Amino acid sequence: RVVDISGGCGAMYEIHIESEEFREKRIVQQHQMVNQALSEEIKSMHGLRIFTSVPKS
Repeated sequence: RVVDISGGCGAMYEIHIESEEFREKRIVQQHQMVNQALSEEIKSMHGLRIFTSVPKS
């Protein structure tokens, strides 16, 4: 889920990602994975809030 929290100008986003690939990884590692995957998009953003989770088994 991606939410524009900038008031409509598209400079600040909040993303919620659930992935099995996050299992057994520390939160900092999970966020690094997200940052790497979105590296080009992040360049034009003022800020990004990342929330990651692992699906319940």
